[in-house]
Amino acid sequence: MGRLTGKYTLITGGTSGIGLATAQAFLAEGAHVAVTGRNPETRAEAQRWLGDNAWVIDADAGVIGAQQQLADTLASRWPRLDAVFINAGDVTHGTLESWNEQAWDRLMGTNLKGPFFLIQALLPLLNNPSSVILCGSVSAHIGLPTSSAYAASKAGLLSLARTLSIELLPRGIRVNGLSPGPVATPALGKLGLDDDAQRALQSEIAKLVPLGRLGTPDELAKAALYLASDESTYTVGTELLVDGGTAIGR
Repeated sequence: MGRLTGKYTLITGGTSGIGLATAQAFLAEGAHVAVTGRNPETRAEAQRWLGDNAWVIDADAGVIGAQQQLADTLASRWPRLDAVFINAGDVTHGTLESWNEQAWDRLMGTNLKGPFFLIQALLPLLNNPSSVILCGSVSAHIGLPTSSAYAASKAGLLSLARTLSIELLPRGIRVNGLSPGPVATPALGKLGLDDDAQRALQSEIAKLVPLGRLGTPDELAKAALYLASDESTYTVGTELLVDGGTAIGR
């Protein structure tokens, strides 16, 4: 039997990168898997990668009304949720001068406000016991230039993991944070850089990591699998840093 056999699992932002790798890991361990994404091209590609055993849902993590709609969609087909990995995120970085209110609100809506109201909407579906994993970031721990808004959103999300871990524990819901360090994902390709510039950027990012390299989506998927499975039943309200030592190296 797999480590998630028979469990109903949701991964937001599950159509690429860490989310897609986690969906593949969950499927391999016997879970029923639903993933969300807002880009029709990446949703179609994810469906090809994951096959008919996965449920790919159109949902925007930053639209508050969409969170209840997602919960209703899941409830129409599934009896419960055993594990949720809230992974969708806006990774926009910029200098302090470059931010405006609209961009700030969009980032906070996706990274903090949306997850809060998604958990609220999912409460009737969450099983006793179940696991909720919030994807933070090592950026919440280090003073990285141009990361101010992003890091603030992830610090708020990790605080939410701690407080909800106590509030929801009587319902049998364990809440934990999972914080990646620099990881080689398609998000790096959204910065508008040519191939040479992107390789140079990855080389500079790798210098922040004591291990000397970027992480892989599969390495984060293994950590998410641990937090979703019964192996972590004594793990509550903590943050699992999978960052190659970045937090201690700064």
